[in-house]
Amino acid sequence: MTHPAVTLRPISAQEHLSFVAARSGSFLQTPAWGQLKNDWISESLGWFVGEEMVAAALVLYRQIPRVKRCLAYLPEGPVTADGGWAGPYVLDVLRTLRDHAKARGAFTLRIGPAQPVRRWHTDTIKAAIADDTVRSLTQVTADETDETGTMLTTLLTRLGFEHLTAEDGFSAGQPQFVFQLPLGGKSEDDLLTGMNQLWRRNIKKAAKAGVVVEQAGAADLPDFHRVYAETAERDHFIPRPLSYFQRMFEVMLAEDPDRIRLYLARHEGDVVAATTWVRVGRHTWYSYGASTAAKREVQGSTAIQWRMMREALAAGATIYDLRGITDTIASDDPHIGLIRFKVATGGEAVEYVGEWDLPLNTLLHRAFGLYMKRRG
Repeated sequence: MTHPAVTLRPISAQEHLSFVAARSGSFLQTPAWGQLKNDWISESLGWFVGEEMVAAALVLYRQIPRVKRCLAYLPEGPVTADGGWAGPYVLDVLRTLRDHAKARGAFTLRIGPAQPVRRWHTDTIKAAIADDTVRSLTQVTADETDETGTMLTTLLTRLGFEHLTAEDGFSAGQPQFVFQLPLGGKSEDDLLTGMNQLWRRNIKKAAKAGVVVEQAGAADLPDFHRVYAETAERDHFIPRPLSYFQRMFEVMLAEDPDRIRLYLARHEGDVVAATTWVRVGRHTWYSYGASTAAKREVQGSTAIQWRMMREALAAGATIYDLRGITDTIASDDPHIGLIRFKVATGGEAVEYVGEWDLPLNTLLHRAFGLYMKRRG
């Protein structure tokens, strides 16, 4: 069977935004994200069958010093029309993207479609954590397997794409495993019922202690950043500067006045937790979070999460996304506390197809990979 030809061309920021928002695509695929990443060159692309747009993407290009070639990167993209990765045009979308990236001088094309492959529900994850013989979610039979994700993984392999594992990670890389709380058709009472007893108790504890969670504004980002910098020092990661978050709020709010929110949890006037919340269509994300070492007993972090969940529900979201987790669930793994915290919300672990590299210049692709491993 033959299909109408797919054409690829640059699109306007408004065309791009309308397509992504209508499909609740990743905020990393909005034009504003390209503006934020000002150390990359960004481009909005659309794929068309006739006049119908069937996919769209934000492509980021990173020039390599002393070499007039670049890395082309689509974080959590492209975004396809409903059912697009299972549709008749997927092969043409990938081939035209490859040709376009090559024409732009890319030595590697990196994509990361936000297409699920497997899901593990709360009870399955809890049972796996309790089983000392299980060290990874990948050892556990998933509650749901997505055939489209499985087919896309097979297709990418057939086209010569190379799957990136966590240790391959480029600094801009996105997680393959995330934790999501489904909201569709639920009430606040339903959300509370789905949480474990400790979460419900801590929500009440925070309220009794007098923790107040407020939606703040960009002017309050210095308060957020003080707590974030403290968290970075405690957890041994390099914090982004305050100017990065100020720019983030500037460009994302200019694109949509409710794209990003800042929340602060206060106890007796002291900021004890701070978070950012992002929304595109029916998908909301817990993006950045921080807390103080002092006053942990008042449960500011729990209170702020509960506020964001309720406001996601009120905004009509069907997903509250707590972002990345690792697949490791062994009791001696340093990341086990993170998945325990998130699974207590009553949500589910989701495995995406992950990020994939297509070498367009084999020599430069390998050299870049060696450079990143030495650097990392």
